[in-house]
Amino acid sequence: MSRLADVDLSLAMSKKEGKRQLKAAQQRLVHLRLLLGGLIGPGEFGPPLCVLFEGWDASGKGGAIQRLVSELDPRHVRVAQFAAPSSREKRHHFLWRFWPVLPGWGGMAVLDRTWYGRVLVERVEGLASEEAWQRAYAEIVDMETSLAAEGMILIKFWMHLSPEEQLRRFESRRDDPYRAWKLTDEDWRNREKRPAYEAAVEEMLERTDHPAGRWHVVAAEDKRWARVDVVRTVCEEIEKALAARGIDADPPLSGSGHG
Repeated sequence: MSRLADVDLSLAMSKKEGKRQLKAAQQRLVHLRLLLGGLIGPGEFGPPLCVLFEGWDASGKGGAIQRLVSELDPRHVRVAQFAAPSSREKRHHFLWRFWPVLPGWGGMAVLDRTWYGRVLVERVEGLASEEAWQRAYAEIVDMETSLAAEGMILIKFWMHLSPEEQLRRFESRRDDPYRAWKLTDEDWRNREKRPAYEAAVEEMLERTDHPAGRWHVVAAEDKRWARVDVVRTVCEEIEKALAARGIDADPPLSGSGHG
């Protein structure tokens, strides 16, 4: 069974509808974020919220993250981007460098690229031994399960798009002097290895989708659809987690300002 092949990449949204639905989802997220932060409602810290983004190059991770956090007070959310590990980071276990950015109770973090690099780029590019990346699936699931047991709401996105749409976006970036910096030689090389990456993604989705950390595969062919889907999914997952804890997601509010 192929998770990627099952994604309906024809899903799209008009500009008007996209704007309307995005605004509604963002307003809902502001409410839920303030509730988790103990700034409205009962006034107690809610569970930590950690949103992970992986996906193809040019799949719209940055745009989705921007819409996810743009209406939130920047003091109430941390966005962390991860590239290849430094020489110092390589001296430690591969999960070590991610721990400092993980949120505590009442906190929220968004990770642009994550520990899944071990079973994606490090696997495909031969940057980790087969023994190391094979071991990583269980290590990742164990860590995520431990975080969830401590109360963390973990939301994982894979942004999926076709190689044809990816090429169109690459060429658009290449021809735009203000976006050309986003496109690297490595991006072009990765395109040549699409079959190997698809195999790695499929195995990642299969082996690391677990009760404490489900994968949400986003149809990212249409950016408006993808952005709405991401924000709406985050809201739904927060609501489910709060309901499971017996917390009312719509408590009566005192005062009208968000601060």
